Amino acid sequence: MDYKSAGVDVEAGRAFVDRIRDSVETTRRPEVLGGLGGFGGLCRLPSGLRDPLLVAGTDGVGTKLELAQACGRHHDVGIDLVAMCANDVITCGAEPLFFLDYIATGKLSPEAMAEVIEGIASGCRTSGCALLGGETAEMPGFYPAGRYDLAGFCVAVIEREELIDGSRIRAGDQLLAVASSGVHSNGFSLVRRILEDQAVDLHAKQSELDGDSAAEALLRPTHLYAPLVKSLLRSGLDLHGMAHITGGGLPENLPRCLPAGLAAHVDVNSWDRPALFRWLQRLGDVPEQDLWHTFNLGIGLILVLPADQVDAAVSQSAACGLRSWVCGEVTNGHGVLGLPASA
Repeated sequence: MDYKSAGVDVEAGRAFVDRIRDSVETTRRPEVLGGLGGFGGLCRLPSGLRDPLLVAGTDGVGTKLELAQACGRHHDVGIDLVAMCANDVITCGAEPLFFLDYIATGKLSPEAMAEVIEGIASGCRTSGCALLGGETAEMPGFYPAGRYDLAGFCVAVIEREELIDGSRIRAGDQLLAVASSGVHSNGFSLVRRILEDQAVDLHAKQSELDGDSAAEALLRPTHLYAPLVKSLLRSGLDLHGMAHITGGGLPENLPRCLPAGLAAHVDVNSWDRPALFRWLQRLGDVPEQDLWHTFNLGIGLILVLPADQVDAAVSQSAACGLRSWVCGEVTNGHGVLGLPASA
């Protein structure tokens, strides 16, 4: 017996690394030392920093992977992986510096894995970070053949004096919502249950989804917000706080950026709930409370800033191709106020 007969093809693994080399190289930053293939990735801190802080985050894509693999859509979940990590670390104002990935699979499918890495590289380029390295593990007998799981790790950097930690948030600050691209990468255990129970044809066009199929609407990649945050900070806008709206929705994520004694009062009439969420709620007869605590409901990022800077931030968002609007304000209190009683 040899390793290949046990289910691990070392030669295929080497060919895979050669194939992704060019995609990885397109993400290179000036701070990166060396190239792909070492035991560890090397990266300097950007020059000119006086008191730098490193900010680290890790996440995965969850069971969205099950849907993506069933539909053969591998590239976009690579973008999702970067977004779920990078969108977290930027909320303190940090600049993404480098990213690492971990892919575990039952049997290496070079084509599918290359598409994932190309998606990760695309997400890294958009977020401005280097794809510094990663690991692809073949684990036959642990994962089914043709299936894989993903984990991502992002490290960002910021000057200590420029850290956005929510301490400057005051009552009267405005909540600026930045639109999501859809479900992003949270709530897919519920999504998949709805699709299975209702026997939804993933590839059939849905009139309620503006003619998109369920696969097209649900697998749309997560928005990457790093270019917007970088643009806002470079323009001198005074961001007091940010919240990435992921699992747990507004009720759980928005309070994470608020200091004690302050609440977020959300105007639920400030935006129309996107058709995708209305469709999911109708199909699954999902209670309103579960909807609010599971999905982003159309808001992927919230910026907290003074009222006199809202117009400039809206213009910057539009320039970055993102829709934004005032969805509420900071008040005295605790948690998130203004949501429907059933939420």
